[in-house]
Order: sequence, then structure tokens, then C-alpha cells
Amino acid sequence: MANRLLAAAAGFGLLLSGQTASATELAFIACPYVRDTVSVPCWLTEYEGETYYMGVQTDVSAPFNPPWLGHKALVEGTPDPDGTRICGGIVLEPVKVAPMLEMSPECNRLEMADPNYVLPFVPRRPPGPSAGTLAFVPPPPPPAPEPPFQVRTFEIYFPFDSGVNFQTPGDLQAVLTYANQVGARHLAVEGLRGAVRLSDGTLVEERAGLAEIRARSVGRMFEGLVPSVEDVAVTYSEEPQTGDWRNRRVSITVTP
Repeated sequence: MANRLLAAAAGFGLLLSGQTASATELAFIACPYVRDTVSVPCWLTEYEGETYYMGVQTDVSAPFNPPWLGHKALVEGTPDPDGTRICGGIVLEPVKVAPMLEMSPECNRLEMADPNYVLPFVPRRPPGPSAGTLAFVPPPPPPAPEPPFQVRTFEIYFPFDSGVNFQTPGDLQAVLTYANQVGARHLAVEGLRGAVRLSDGTLVEERAGLAEIRARSVGRMFEGLVPSVEDVAVTYSEEPQTGDWRNRRVSITVTP
């Protein structure tokens, strides 16, 4: 009886261990590739013998922005605990994908449409040019704040090793709106750069000087847009902050 209980306990422990492992966040650098479908292409990658689904091809309004063929990508995400697959790859959710700047010509895999892979959802837009219609409509603005106005800090995040990009102006819109609504007098912009501990133990850091580039670029974007602002203080820390994508950021503090 005791032996059977021990065996059952061991089996239960292995089951729990497997469930925990399946929900563990992954961070790795690998080649992305495209697998076409009858609707829109999927972006996939492989790590340690497993295939992972990252997202579908859409437009710049989507939360998932595809990496680039010809470049490796830093992939950060949690595998779906139920092993859900799309386009043959285990879903990573949430997922952050950032192309590495160095060219990798071997990352050129492009698979034609296969009827075995059908998306379990209707894409927000068809393939090809968007004709000016974006797939994801911005949420409505929050109600205007009422006095007494509060000091607020906004966080703007960046892909790995990236400065201001085509998404940054949209991300800053909430900051600009609030600053004008409360008649902000001061803006404090702080830039950080990050480091990521990959699943294989390797530590990769963003390039030196990036915290300053981010902070100064964002600070310049507010010039002349908030008439009440008396000064924009720009600071940065070049000490890489080890963690996930949340450390790749600029913080903007708005003081009424």
C-alpha cells in the first residue's frame, strides 16, 4: 500500500511539474518563418524541437508586429498551458517579438499555403494592401480628468534594441492628451535599456547608449505640443535592467 501511494504521489508530482513547465515563459533567439494559409500568413518559429505560433500578418495597428525574414528574432512568451496550436505551432500568449538588427540570411523560410492549416478565427483584414482601413480601431479616449489634477506616469515600451518607431506616436497620444487636459507644467522623461536572460541562460543586453536615445527622442516629440509646459526634464540610466520587455521603456511623468 505504501509503495502504491508513493508511486501515485510521484506520478502526481510529475504531472504538476509538466503543467508548471508548460506555463513557463520562454525567451529565445531563433529564425522566424512564414507559413501561408488560405486566408492570411502565419508567423512561426522553432525552439528546442518545438514549433511556436506568434501571430498572423496584419497591419501596424495590431498588437503583434511581425519580425523580418532575413533576421533572427528575440521571442518572449508563455506557451499555452493546454497546448493549443495554430498553423501547427503552440500558441505563445502573451508574446513579444523583436527582430535582431544583424542580418541572418539563413532566416528565409517561406512555406506555401497548406490546406491542413486553417486559422480558427476570421482575420481582421484580408491579405494585401489595407486600402487605408486598419484592422484594429483605437479604443475610445477615457473621460476628461476633473480637478484636483493628479501627477501621472505613463510607460512607453520598445522592442528589443529599438528606439522610437512607427508605433511610438500612437503610444504617446494618451500622454499628450492628458498633459493638455490638465495644463501640465512639467514633463519628466526617463529612459531605460534592458537585458534579457534567455531560457538557455544566456544574457543579452540592448546596445549601449539606447536609454539616452529613447529618452531624448521622446522628449523632442513633445516640443511645442503642450503650450503650458515650462520644461521637459530628460534623464536616463545606461545600466541595463535585467528582466522582460517591461524594462525596455521610457517613463513620462506629467505634473499639472
